[in-house]
Amino acid sequence: MKPSLRRLLRLAGALGVLAAVAWWVDPRPVAQALSRADWRWVMVGLLCSTAANAASAWRWRALAAWLGQPVPLTWALPVYFRGVAANAVLPGAVVGGDVWRAWSLHRRGMPVAEAGASVLLDRIGGLWVLLTLGVAALAWRGGPGALWPSVLGDPPSWLYAIGPVWLWGLAAVLLAIPYAVLRWPASTWGRRWPVWCWWRHLAHQEPARQYGRQLLGSLAVQLLSVTTLYLSLLAVGVTLPWTAVAIAAVPIFVLATLPLSFGGWGTREAAAVAVLLPLGVDGAQAMAASVLYGLYPVVQSALALWPLRNTPPLPPSGQQP
Repeated sequence: MKPSLRRLLRLAGALGVLAAVAWWVDPRPVAQALSRADWRWVMVGLLCSTAANAASAWRWRALAAWLGQPVPLTWALPVYFRGVAANAVLPGAVVGGDVWRAWSLHRRGMPVAEAGASVLLDRIGGLWVLLTLGVAALAWRGGPGALWPSVLGDPPSWLYAIGPVWLWGLAAVLLAIPYAVLRWPASTWGRRWPVWCWWRHLAHQEPARQYGRQLLGSLAVQLLSVTTLYLSLLAVGVTLPWTAVAIAAVPIFVLATLPLSFGGWGTREAAAVAVLLPLGVDGAQAMAASVLYGLYPVVQSALALWPLRNTPPLPPSGQQP
């Protein structure tokens, strides 16, 4: 299939999902919720969303340096926000911006495999920490039994067996798994398959310290992203506990990354309505909050005009610049 046809089909699919969700919840109350949105919360949400992307740029820069390509933060920030702009206007969810970031690193002299790995690991790591944060929030709320929506009837008895202690333990295990996977097979795989040599590099360049930096960066990104969704809900008149929003954010953010969507549109709104409706949120308000969340990156696309200076590559010293 030709690339142009694939892009057209993705755009049609995203618009179709978005139109179906809007039709199901009725677009008139969605428009009313948006027109009555508290713009003070909207502006705070925009600042929070911008801070989340700035933290994402810092995390990606740290990962690139870990892979042997130190870059100045003054270069990483505009490149990242150009990726945000690409995601906002190109079909394929986050693919367009990710390709731009990898290509930009390659232009600075980073091998293709390492440049692609920096973007792939950055994306996977962020989603992994989002899942861990959702599990921790579920533990804080008392477990799945305590959060079971009343509209679905009585919760299954086995849900109460999954208590906070088990969930806190699961969150700890989730945080430890990437580090264990990183250290165990890396050197062997790096010898057998040259394409995995970057994995060996990660395993031998201060892995504990660098992995800790990635965890802190991802945690900052996800805390800010969940707070942005929380503020979007406040803007349209929905008050939910922050921990409940953190749990709902897991499927909403994950589905927004599906290649079917256009900048996250369509799948994000469908997930928001499906997840928030059982929590007592009106469908129109859920969709309006998701639309606000999706508009923030569109506004931030103006930062793509930030001039990108042709700074010389930093020497690959194996340490953070």
